[in-house]
Amino acid sequence: MGQLLHRMDEAKTYIQSRISVQPQVGLILGSGLGELADDIQDAVRIPYESIPHFPVSTVEGHAGQLVTGRLHNKTVIAMQGRFHYYEGYSMQEVTFPVRVMKALGVDHLIVTNACGGMNPDFKPGDLMLIQDHLNMTGANPLIGQNEPALGPRFPDMSRAYTPDLLELVRETAKSLGIGIQQGVYAGITGPTYMTPAELTMLRKMGGDAVGMSTVPEVIVASHMAMKVIGISCVTDMAIGEHLEPLSHEQVIEVANRTKPMFITLVKEIVSRL
Repeated sequence: MGQLLHRMDEAKTYIQSRISVQPQVGLILGSGLGELADDIQDAVRIPYESIPHFPVSTVEGHAGQLVTGRLHNKTVIAMQGRFHYYEGYSMQEVTFPVRVMKALGVDHLIVTNACGGMNPDFKPGDLMLIQDHLNMTGANPLIGQNEPALGPRFPDMSRAYTPDLLELVRETAKSLGIGIQQGVYAGITGPTYMTPAELTMLRKMGGDAVGMSTVPEVIVASHMAMKVIGISCVTDMAIGEHLEPLSHEQVIEVANRTKPMFITLVKEIVSRL
């Protein structure tokens, strides 16, 4: 596990050699939301492949770089493209950037994603504030030897999505006139979309939305006592009894349509942190 601390330190040292600020807020920008990074002022862009020990994003719609600078009145570091378990990376590799953000001084993390809506009250284009999650991946990024310097062996997950920040998001959305759903995000491995029977099962287990990311990053952020906000863009309806065929292109199309509202909300949240 000491190797993890060593890798974190090497990645941190390299990033610090490229930037002149200490980031306060971390952003993980999911499918279709990468353009938010274009609004960061005094931006320094660092390709993932140049950062020691970083994986490389392989998914269409994910730019694959860290962007640091100022967004409103905060210093931020944004992942313009994330990593997924289904790309063949380990859970530890998927979550390594979150570890490095913490090492750089980030204490607030905003995680975004595109997801399928299982709650029949949702519709494509809705935003959902993640109140809790179901880890249905069959894996956990904390499996293995624990490093006490990073967090406890058995971290509590009852407040993984920070309660006072949930309220902040609700108030911010209301002030902007943006309607926002709330619910439980079910995290799966992918890369297949789910069968009707699987979706029906997840909904009966309490899931409101389903997606292939976010849960590993939030687990690691919670392990390191970071404050977390999770927001999903509902790109399609994933209701088992009425399931229609789905493509990644459809997901991106709806995410792009919702993007202006999503970006406005996230930027205002950052300004209020």
